[in-house]
Amino acid sequence: MTGVFDDENSFSGKYNLWSQEQISACKTLLDTMQTCNLEVIRVSFVDQHGVLRGKTIVASGLASALNKGITMSSTMLLKDTSHRTVFSVWQDDAGFGEGQMTGASDVLMLPDPTTFKILPWSPHTGWILADLYQTDGTPVELSTRAMLKKAQQQLNDQGYEFIAGLEVEFHVFRTINKPRGLDDAGQPGPPPTTELLNQGYQYLTEDRYDEMEEVFDLIRRNAQGLDLPVRSLEVEFGPSQFEVTFDPAPALQQADNMILFRSMVKQVCQRNGLHATFMCRPRFEDSMASGWHLHQSIVSLEHGNNCFEPAVGEPISRLGQHWIAGILAHAKASCVLSTPTINGYKRYRPFTLAPDRIQWGKDNRGAMVRCLANPGDNASRIENRVGEPAANPYLYLASQIISGMDGVNRELEPPAPVSKPYDTGAETLPQCLMDAVQLFESSALYRQQFGDTFVDYYAHLKKAEWNRYLTTVSEWEEREYFNLF
Repeated sequence: MTGVFDDENSFSGKYNLWSQEQISACKTLLDTMQTCNLEVIRVSFVDQHGVLRGKTIVASGLASALNKGITMSSTMLLKDTSHRTVFSVWQDDAGFGEGQMTGASDVLMLPDPTTFKILPWSPHTGWILADLYQTDGTPVELSTRAMLKKAQQQLNDQGYEFIAGLEVEFHVFRTINKPRGLDDAGQPGPPPTTELLNQGYQYLTEDRYDEMEEVFDLIRRNAQGLDLPVRSLEVEFGPSQFEVTFDPAPALQQADNMILFRSMVKQVCQRNGLHATFMCRPRFEDSMASGWHLHQSIVSLEHGNNCFEPAVGEPISRLGQHWIAGILAHAKASCVLSTPTINGYKRYRPFTLAPDRIQWGKDNRGAMVRCLANPGDNASRIENRVGEPAANPYLYLASQIISGMDGVNRELEPPAPVSKPYDTGAETLPQCLMDAVQLFESSALYRQQFGDTFVDYYAHLKKAEWNRYLTTVSEWEEREYFNLF
């Protein structure tokens, strides 16, 4: 098989798609597959919502997949969160130009050999992440992983690397019943019936950790089996609420980590009679919203130093101040990328350790951007607390790079840091998903960086979700009006 992955007969070689690292990884991958007696390989890509989709092939088909890719229907990219295709694919133009993404035509999944893992909870199974291409070798412009690669490369071209640390909150419940009756089919169908693992409100207490240790061990051991850089596991404030933090890593690596972590948690919990959810605020009395706090710093590629480390008397370096100013300037337009669900906007409430307005503070957990920088501290960084754990990590991280670099390139100045984040006149974050969509659509920066096609496409997906929400009669409406009127 030597040389087969980089010659003109392979898809990657023909279109010069792979780095030398990827080619080298390919040449050892098949040996690993045979040594570990793998039976099947899951070839997955990340869809527009940050959900893994793909195909499972028998192990003997891996060489062909690496050489030629695997076709799939392009409609996978055109679905909203109910898995409905919301673009007119049976017309000549679905919204991307005549003949583009129509007729449920094919796109190609090309596995990235550097992402290969063996699933510890299914040890006969390999897993590999794929990038998306048109059959003529052109990258699929709707691919969110490609969006982050582009943003990261632009930052690298200016001599910097984006380093991200993750704090991810989520809920795990015990499953009582899974709706499987004939009347339970739906798009989407009814959720499972669940119960709490603990009653909550005993933040970081050791007794509560011990109570949930089996679940924490389940998550930790599988994360470590995937070589995910898990740093800590914490009992969060709310009932049945967990938090896991990650060691810092570059942007694309960390986004890949987040995708695999979320998928792993849901799968291993399901296998053990549990239901894990990264939905921001589950629907039960006294639930607490979950956030995804994104720590970030900028490192010089030439010198390796942390470019956010301040001089004496500075809250953060000058570059860091420009970066914060960019994050704040584009916070409203970025919200649909950091908080892409209707549910996520129920988190933006004052006095809840969550932000509700656009501002920054020195080590202040009520501010949107929390600055953690000190002279002589090579771990100097900022923490953006705006995101929800359901966010597509490629879009969330790309939004930070794009916004931050705009602040640097234009030398924007941030406002003064706040000490009373819930008692200021700062602009508020968007109040609902539709507000965020409209702000994203009108953003000149995102149209420049992502392109009109992607901005219009993503806005269309979110509008479809919003319109279904508006036309669905809620329990609140029935309780409020059914008897009264």
